[in-house]
Amino acid sequence: MTTPAAVIVDAAAYAQAVEDAVRAAAAYYEGGTSPLDDDTYDRLVRGIADWEAEHPDGILPDSPTGKVAGGAVEGDVPHTVPMLSLDNVFSAEEFTTWTASLARRTGREATRFSVGPKLDGLAIAARYSEGRLSRLITRGDGTAGEDVSHAIGTVEGLPERLKEPVTLEVRGEVLMTSAQFEHANEVRTGHGGQPFANPRNAAAGTLRAKERAYTVPMTFFGYGLLPLPGTDGALAERMRGMAHSDLMALAADLGVHTSARTAVPDTVAETPEEVLVRVREIAALRAELPFGIDGIVVKADLAADREAAGSGSRAPRWAIAYKLPAVEKITRLLEVEWNVGRTGIIAPRGVLEPVVIDGSTITYATLHNPADITRRDLRLGDHVMVHRAGDVIPRIEAPVAHLRTGEEQPIVFPAQCPRCGSDIDTGEERWRCAQGRNCHLVASLAYAAGRDQLDIEGLGATRVVQLVEAGLVTDLADLFTLRREHLLALERMGETSTDNLLAAIARAKEQPLSRVLCALGVRGTGRSMSRRIARYFATMDHIRAADADAMQRVEGIGSEKAPSIVAEMAELAPLIDKLTAAGVNMTEPGATPPPSADAASDGDVPAAAPPAGGPLQGMAVVVTGAMTGILEKLSRNEMNELIERAGGRSSSSVSKKTTLVVAGEGAGSKRAKAEQLGVRLTTPDEFAAMIGELLG
Repeated sequence: MTTPAAVIVDAAAYAQAVEDAVRAAAAYYEGGTSPLDDDTYDRLVRGIADWEAEHPDGILPDSPTGKVAGGAVEGDVPHTVPMLSLDNVFSAEEFTTWTASLARRTGREATRFSVGPKLDGLAIAARYSEGRLSRLITRGDGTAGEDVSHAIGTVEGLPERLKEPVTLEVRGEVLMTSAQFEHANEVRTGHGGQPFANPRNAAAGTLRAKERAYTVPMTFFGYGLLPLPGTDGALAERMRGMAHSDLMALAADLGVHTSARTAVPDTVAETPEEVLVRVREIAALRAELPFGIDGIVVKADLAADREAAGSGSRAPRWAIAYKLPAVEKITRLLEVEWNVGRTGIIAPRGVLEPVVIDGSTITYATLHNPADITRRDLRLGDHVMVHRAGDVIPRIEAPVAHLRTGEEQPIVFPAQCPRCGSDIDTGEERWRCAQGRNCHLVASLAYAAGRDQLDIEGLGATRVVQLVEAGLVTDLADLFTLRREHLLALERMGETSTDNLLAAIARAKEQPLSRVLCALGVRGTGRSMSRRIARYFATMDHIRAADADAMQRVEGIGSEKAPSIVAEMAELAPLIDKLTAAGVNMTEPGATPPPSADAASDGDVPAAAPPAGGPLQGMAVVVTGAMTGILEKLSRNEMNELIERAGGRSSSSVSKKTTLVVAGEGAGSKRAKAEQLGVRLTTPDEFAAMIGELLG
């Protein structure tokens, strides 16, 4: 979707737009902060360009359309070759127009393209003298940049010594990965500072800081290689004639970090159509990447084509940035709602001034917990950076502190449970109502009766409300003591619906332990984890007897989660006793109890293994997209159960360890990643044939 241009109606509006754009660019490139988000800035610049096209005699000298990105930033170290920015396209149609222009300049209808991620970081030039890193320089205004050599040794992927003693310059982006960004904010707020608004802001501020009481890691990705004065003549000549893809291979061979080992490596495309296919593949993987990208960079790969195309004053004509829809926007935090979940967790949710991100209007965003609000120093009325990628729930990254007016107000935390008025347990970061599950009994019971838990057909939220309000049910176990006369006394409950519900409750007693465990809603577990725990311990008695060390033997349970699960099981003991007395099954079919605690104390006991001998024995399987045929009626949880019964292991993400991806209709990023990694793909019908006997 093309980013619409801002509408500029006259010369005064044009002058104001230029001033706003220059100020935003200067703030962005000097410190990573800006009063405008990327999408708003792009719209503004496109509006400026449209106005200038119609009024060429009125173009102001400060206009951003004729300058390198960051042109307002002064630098004191001249670049040996101008460090230009890139022009943008926002659609396949605009890209096709650019390729036609490139073909006219090169005299060839089709050229070879290098296609890779446009990393959302800070552009720098790294100069090496005889293999030793001697200087780091920012882009600046494209002709000269700021010396940030004090950061040498703090950037991962930018070695202090190359593998060969060569003199040359590496250009690339310094950024923070998602993990580095979280760590940076923890460290910064721990030292009394404001949290960074986003990873780029964090990288820019950290790279420039000469004196700071702490250090945080950053990562470098190289995207260019060029000779310097002093480069060996033969090497310099060879580099000038190399394809871009070969230059990046040389950079990697010298020990410089590039995108080559990521899920979105640079690739070579022979036609514009192949480029657009790769654009879609990278865009599909965007939400899963551990670093931010805001587009895809397309370059003429061959040196002869680059030379023939040449460069303008601000951007090369042989490269373009295919921009993706923004995943971050700045908006205002209007209020905070406090919601109580089915286990009694009290969760804050930010109410936002509506903002469109990646095609969706966002009005709410996650705030995690009260401690997180305090760490980020969020206030009502704050301008905040909101992030959303793909299907990820929108989250508030941080306040944009430099936009504060002084009218912002502190966020008031609840003193009592906002649902029932009980006391609040504030002993952990996630606050919880002292009533626990009983605070939101209707939600807890409706969840337990759901298809992927006990699968009690006919017991939806409306019916649960009736049972609770009538005093017939005070916890999950009471469902299994309901009698026919109890149900017939309820409004809109006839004999047929009563008998059907009682039959569904009777069937629920026979569900496997994994589903019973999931129905209990143990904090820190879900459907997959409940299956793993049930398969490992085989019986509820073994689960209840497990200490934290034993619990950690289950795949995916670490030292932090294990004590919480053990404590939760102890808290649920009275309810589990009532369920057992009511005749609810407490065993997992086909599972074998683990060795005794004494026998397992040497730590060599493996995590629960899937049943032996199945058609998927030893396979890691990912299911994505809409299933068809015989699999269409199965929920994703039922699919995962089926995989495990067949001897495989279900997974939610694709990696090099994945054996098989079942790709249904509409499969997107996971299918693309499987293709990129060479993981075997199969259709729903082919998969159904593989496990036919288990489908009954």
